[in-house]
Amino acid sequence: MPRHIRPAGAFALTSAPCRLTESRQQGFSLVELMVGMALGLLVIAAASMAMLASRSLSLTVSDASHLQQQASYALRIIGLQLRQAGGLYLNLNLPAGAGASVSAALAPAAFETTAPASGSARGYAPRMDALRGSHNSLVTGYRRYKEPVFAQPGLAAQARNCLGGPVDASADQRLESHFRLRGHVLRCGGNDTAASPQPLVDNVAAFELRYLRMQAAGTAQPQLQYVNAQQAGRDWSEVVAVEVCLVLFGSRPTSLPAGSGYTGCDGEWVAVADLPGPRKQRMHRVFRNLFQLRSQGSL
Repeated sequence: MPRHIRPAGAFALTSAPCRLTESRQQGFSLVELMVGMALGLLVIAAASMAMLASRSLSLTVSDASHLQQQASYALRIIGLQLRQAGGLYLNLNLPAGAGASVSAALAPAAFETTAPASGSARGYAPRMDALRGSHNSLVTGYRRYKEPVFAQPGLAAQARNCLGGPVDASADQRLESHFRLRGHVLRCGGNDTAASPQPLVDNVAAFELRYLRMQAAGTAQPQLQYVNAQQAGRDWSEVVAVEVCLVLFGSRPTSLPAGSGYTGCDGEWVAVADLPGPRKQRMHRVFRNLFQLRSQGSL
């Protein structure tokens, strides 16, 4: 049998089997994945609830702020007219035929007690035109007159009614403002707009008035008493102040606790759940102010 002779210095080549190490992918088990998803959903739910709560709070604050601004504006306009109701005109004109040497400061002055109407222009009689109204409407009046102003030549009227009228060319002797509630809108008119009142504020649930009457006849000390419009109408000259009550409601439905309500202008409790559709589940706020008639009692 032949033999293979290996030369000196030669190396034997052997083939050893090659073993490849398998790389196994490392990941999450199904349980770990479900736990992670649950935690993520909890975080998202918490963030969503915080956002919704913040949004609800922001809308509530915005609604309350809007009601405050609406009431402030309405009461400011009403108060401006009420405080001047019954105002007279201090006539500073020099006597007719007075010479140039007569000083205006030394000339006698007097309040005009009446200003008669002329044609279609409104006249002014303080006892009849200063104040009148009902439990939910109000009419104020005071003297309108023209005086010199530096901004323009000639005479111009400085006072205005609740809508900023009438125009300078008007011959009216009386500034008149009508306030009344129509539906849920408080409207105002006067002079040339008396027949077509304009909106003042909306979302008004109630507009009610009380009158403070002062009776001093036959008493050592004046007696003050709140009366309704029927009692005040016997003699409007005895009314020295008017209490204005406004109830405004929000423009957005909101989640209110069970049993929510408010005390109305008449002092009665009003449950929000019992209100009609447009006012149901709405924020309601009550505003009151007492305005003194500064010129009342001057005659």
